Amino acid sequence: MRSSRNTMVALTSLILMATWVVRIARASVMPLRQSFDIQIPWTPLPAKIDGRQRLVYELHLTNFSRDSLRLDRVEVANMTSGAVLHTFESLELKSMIARQDRSVSEPEKLVIPPGVRAVIYVGLPIELPTGAECSLTHKIEFEVQSTNPERAAVEGGKLVVHNEPMATIGAPLRGGPWVAVYNESWELGHRRVLYATKGRVHVPGRFAIDWIKVDTNGKYFQGDGSKITDWFGYGAEVIAVSDGVVVATRDWIAENSHVVEGVQRTSLENASGNFVTLDLGHGRYAFYEHLKPGSIRVRQGDRVRIGSVIAQLGYTGQSTGPHLHFHVSDNISPLDAEGLPYALQSFRVLGTYSSPAAFGKSLPWSPIGPGINGEPRVELPAAFAVVAFPD
Repeated sequence: MRSSRNTMVALTSLILMATWVVRIARASVMPLRQSFDIQIPWTPLPAKIDGRQRLVYELHLTNFSRDSLRLDRVEVANMTSGAVLHTFESLELKSMIARQDRSVSEPEKLVIPPGVRAVIYVGLPIELPTGAECSLTHKIEFEVQSTNPERAAVEGGKLVVHNEPMATIGAPLRGGPWVAVYNESWELGHRRVLYATKGRVHVPGRFAIDWIKVDTNGKYFQGDGSKITDWFGYGAEVIAVSDGVVVATRDWIAENSHVVEGVQRTSLENASGNFVTLDLGHGRYAFYEHLKPGSIRVRQGDRVRIGSVIAQLGYTGQSTGPHLHFHVSDNISPLDAEGLPYALQSFRVLGTYSSPAAFGKSLPWSPIGPGINGEPRVELPAAFAVVAFPD
């Protein structure tokens, strides 16, 4: 009886070993394919934007194949559970991608030629409790555009996300109405401007907002707006968002008395115009840009208190008109830094624009209904939200 059992065990082991050998043999003859190198240069931190938690980061894909590869879909999955959190494909995926080697108007962005890097600007909805973490991975599905087209996939871009509490800061301005001008899908907006000035690529303006003051009719200037003094926000007091130390200022760039049509072009070094950089502590720095010449009241090394006036809103540097550019990053250098999420304290949402295209046109912004208007928020506002800050 014991001999029969031993024989059965031996046969079972031989069958399992044979199956294992066959699988290895099959795997060894399957052709390997060159495809994408997948990199995520910056590990994202969850941000709360308009009441919802999101991960905002960049997926860098470099084609190491000899064939052009056409992206079909990108899946983001939880490595622990295997659950697919989100799938990007078709028009949505096309709107998220950009290539440094081509014009922003290039119609076929999803086809990545050999040796070319593409960047996918991801905005991932996520629900992660404070203090928790999750591990993510990305599956890239693509078509090989060769004489014999075929579909393939590659997995990579693994990252571990920790949900640390966002840094909470005060408002950079007073009163309102102020419009939070930004848009993640703008191909030349802050969110999609990459800088590689010191050997690594960064997105310092990942969470940058341009603040423009409007009236109840949605206009941001009086008259024809050709003079900078016609703009409602021009000369507004810019205030410290936290107790901190001033680590850098510039106050020698002049400004035009009239608004130049389009973007006011300047060198990369002077694109920020006159600015103040404030050390918030814990490796975070607040940047105030395009300030009015002669208005900066602080100097390097000064300690400031939250709410104190540090400068005035102006029209210097690379700008389309008087506004305050504000962002938080992880380095004192304006360009050699990663943009960080933050939460603004106690602002009130007054309304919104139906679309970015409606901003500044003849249609006014739409007020938020009762029960929402006036509720204080501690988060980042939605794109083109109309808000009021404490006076």
